[in-house]
Amino acid sequence: MNIENPSCAAALIASRGDTEACEARLAQAVARAAEREPQLKAFCFRPERYAPIDAATAAKPLAGLPIAVKDLVATTDMPTTYGSRIYQGHLPKEDAEIVKQLRAYGGTVFGKTVTTEFAWREPGPTVNPWNAAHTPGGSSSGSAAAVGAGIVPLAIGTQTLGSVIRPAAYCGVVGFKPTHDRVPNKGVHPLSQSLDHVGFFARSVDDIALAYALFAEGKPEVLASAAAWSGYFAPQRPQSVGVIRTSLWQRADDEQQANFNASIERLQAAGVQTLELDLHVDLPVLIDALNTILQVEALRNIGPLAAEYPDKVSDVMKALLAAGAQVSAAQYEDARALQAELSAQSAAFLGGCDIAVSPPATGAAPLGLDYTGDATFCAAWSFLGMPAVTLPSGRAANGLPLGFQLIGARDADLPLLQAAAWAQAALPAFH
Repeated sequence: MNIENPSCAAALIASRGDTEACEARLAQAVARAAEREPQLKAFCFRPERYAPIDAATAAKPLAGLPIAVKDLVATTDMPTTYGSRIYQGHLPKEDAEIVKQLRAYGGTVFGKTVTTEFAWREPGPTVNPWNAAHTPGGSSSGSAAAVGAGIVPLAIGTQTLGSVIRPAAYCGVVGFKPTHDRVPNKGVHPLSQSLDHVGFFARSVDDIALAYALFAEGKPEVLASAAAWSGYFAPQRPQSVGVIRTSLWQRADDEQQANFNASIERLQAAGVQTLELDLHVDLPVLIDALNTILQVEALRNIGPLAAEYPDKVSDVMKALLAAGAQVSAAQYEDARALQAELSAQSAAFLGGCDIAVSPPATGAAPLGLDYTGDATFCAAWSFLGMPAVTLPSGRAANGLPLGFQLIGARDADLPLLQAAAWAQAALPAFH
């Protein structure tokens, strides 16, 4: 599968005010969807037609750019079901904050992408764009697959444990989870507010940086010219990289471990100093605290719906809610206190290095669609609210993508993306 990958920022700057170029971008996405979507099933809704791109829209920063939006995110003009049978045909009364921004910047909501039920584990019909017999990951299944298949250049997803980073790795694209609450989540159905992040999928780090500039920092002016963009964002080689394998390293399969080690060697060959890091945290204790928070907050957010519509809620969701009902208030408060304590020390986890790296997943996408994968190597950074980005870094023997995850300190999102842009050029070309 060969997908051209021009920088969205460069294309948007070059075509500013050109309605024909904007329409051509949209037409290309429509044609690609017609080709791939019958098998891919990345979208749960796409409009039959799109509004023409007028001169006013063409002059805006996103200038009609087709962007896929996870079905967890409210849209007033397209059904928003949250991946649940309870909400079939539901039209929210108000767009989510990020959708309001998208429209204000002139972007086109290309369609709603498949999510697991309320962003938990009950999978939808989406398949992996590289091999339809394998999962695309979850919960942002459709968003990752839509970018991986080359339908759209940018998609919005969410992550509570590993729902951006892992599917991005499985689908061979760049995935970015910003610092917790860095991107507005108003109008995004919560699973666990203390863990939920709004994030992005793209085919290059540059395009992720474009989304970050607009939706996190509110800086449309950086797209005013090529000079403004290069002044805002340019790849930066990190001086030092901390290598985190964690006590759960053995969960990564042989191919993922070999790919991870080879990626580190590429960074070293390019002059980056690396340091093996010890988190100095009992990772199982951290993950237990994360699960405690998730279970309690999921019960608060979805429990009343499950009680009202028990026949429309999956068994895996019922199990999560039942676990939440067994957690005491004291256990929840202890878990939140640990989260606050460790999150405040996020920079210390980098051991003085500019960034840290770890695998994004235990290996390539699993066979079948029933299991969306293991979030072991993503969960800690969701718990701590630290920004993370995954890059395509090669292939497994079966041809499926493997990834390489980079992690930054809280609120150091832009330096992390600049390091990731440099690293993307140092790692093997994927597409």
